[in-house]
Amino acid sequence: MKSTYKRRSVVQGLVALAALALAPLQLFARNAPAFNATAADKTIQALFGGKSVKESDQVMLKVPDIAENGAVVPVTVKTKLTAVKSISLIVVENPTPLSASFRFMPGVEAEISTRIKMGQSSDVIAAVETESGV
Repeated sequence: MKSTYKRRSVVQGLVALAALALAPLQLFARNAPAFNATAADKTIQALFGGKSVKESDQVMLKVPDIAENGAVVPVTVKTKLTAVKSISLIVVENPTPLSASFRFMPGVEAEISTRIKMGQSSDVIAAVETESGV
């Protein structure tokens, strides 16, 4: 009887491990077209569809002018906008421009700080989606 209990525990553990392994795929599947896009304009189209995109002085993007290591470039985005749904980082000259995308729960302060990879010097776009637009 003991070996049956151990086998059952092992099988349950393997099923739980498989579910955890598949979870990131489900999370990335939502933005898969945007992460696979090869141009910044196509990335923005994949992320936001037909929504109008406009510049805003309410978004503060902090990126070093010259990074010591292009593999770990620190980026910080803060915004005074309300009802922020997501913040996405787009590196124009990267082969796949979408570097990161963050979704926010309602009422959360929209501020991110992360590190991104840049293959070469490039413009970086912080696309902030709110309930009223991008």
